[in-house]
Amino acid sequence: MGKEPISPLYIRYTGLVDFDALYAAVIDWCKNYGYTWHETTYKHKIPSPKGAEQRLFWKIEKEVTDYIKHEFKMEARVWDLNEIIIEKGGKKKSLSSGKFQIIITGNLRWDWQDRWGKNKFTQKLGKIYDSVIMKKDISSLYWDTMYYRVWNLHALIKKFFDMQAKWHTYKTYLREN
Repeated sequence: MGKEPISPLYIRYTGLVDFDALYAAVIDWCKNYGYTWHETTYKHKIPSPKGAEQRLFWKIEKEVTDYIKHEFKMEARVWDLNEIIIEKGGKKKSLSSGKFQIIITGNLRWDWQDRWGKNKFTQKLGKIYDSVIMKKDISSLYWDTMYYRVWNLHALIKKFFDMQAKWHTYKTYLREN
């Protein structure tokens, strides 16, 4: 079983945001691209005079083939979190004010079902299979796709925080709208 990590991506933001809508947007992104989403940890500390502190851990996975798997981990930290009610268009809306930090990491895993790990002979066959037959596909096709998916998620979150333009550099790389 092998893995190839990508460098972590960081987003830091201070201000107002509809955190519930961001949460829903990430889940919707996962559904659109066929990923499964699981919230592994949710921590909420008792509010101080400045506000509450939250920490969320999300695991996002996709079995690309029976040999290749994408794994993302997202960690969201929020400090000085306060709920603010605003009125927009005659309707009341709840927004979150605070300091946000989101870290996205990812791994491309191959032989994730451990087919080549049963004994020493199959382990050697697996190493040959990975280094000779699958090496080009792993490094160019599967890793690249996962890399640009992570940047796509990163761009979605930055767009939600209104931190970048509505179009990003890697948008057309995977030939998607």
